[in-house]
Amino acid sequence: MTTATNAFLDHLLVQRAQYRYKLPSRPDAGRFIDQLMRLLFPVTQDCQSVSQHVEETYQKLNQQLVCLLSPLQNTLPEGADTIAEKFFDQLPAIYDRLLLDAHAITDNDPAAIGLEEVIAVYPGFYAIAVYRIAHELLRLNVPLLPRMLTEYAHGQTGIDIHPGAQIGRAFFIDHGTGVVIGETTIIGDNVKIYQGVTLGATHVAKSMAQKKRHPTIENNVVIYANATILGGHTVVGHDSVIGGNVWLTDSVEAHSLVYHQHQTEVRLKSLESAEPINFVI
Repeated sequence: MTTATNAFLDHLLVQRAQYRYKLPSRPDAGRFIDQLMRLLFPVTQDCQSVSQHVEETYQKLNQQLVCLLSPLQNTLPEGADTIAEKFFDQLPAIYDRLLLDAHAITDNDPAAIGLEEVIAVYPGFYAIAVYRIAHELLRLNVPLLPRMLTEYAHGQTGIDIHPGAQIGRAFFIDHGTGVVIGETTIIGDNVKIYQGVTLGATHVAKSMAQKKRHPTIENNVVIYANATILGGHTVVGHDSVIGGNVWLTDSVEAHSLVYHQHQTEVRLKSLESAEPINFVI
């Protein structure tokens, strides 16, 4: 090796020692999520599955989670085995919430054939499921791994949900591509959002990291495609409808209808002149 190569390798060794965290691999994180989803919702067949036995699969998933947590051991609040046990103790509650999400999509989307299609095919359901799994790990004070899981779902679906967001029951993302839900977002029950919706922050300064930067969406709100709602003080009142392409940085009261007003011009030519006549509707 050349002198330059040796110097570069020495630099990498020094840099390696400076990293605060060690992380599991992305493929391992993705495999854990997908195998956990097949355990919870066996509506698809894995041609490479080693075992069809629920108890055996459950034990293997427990071991996989311990393995994923092991590189983070020095930054965990307690042992990897303990955290894995606490996570799986919460799995029945996560499952119940995911069933509510799946039924919300099935009951409200006229294109949905049935529950099995929603679980197996719909990107919105998949992204919500991974979020709920990651959110539980974050609640157990696991660093970085929850974000790794939701970013895996982001890559699979185009839907970016931060694991720190607080999302209520029966959540419905329709189509989903381009949806962004920020870390301090609060979403109530029975909320429905469409593709391209952003629930984001008005400021991105690092000093805002510990503050509420993202909006609050109360119960029974519908947000249509490409609406942008920004700011930690912005509250969308319950039972409101936010129309497509709306840009919202102020709170709105309950039962509000907010829409983007557009103007249409019909251009006609006068019989006596080549000049167009504009009618504003």
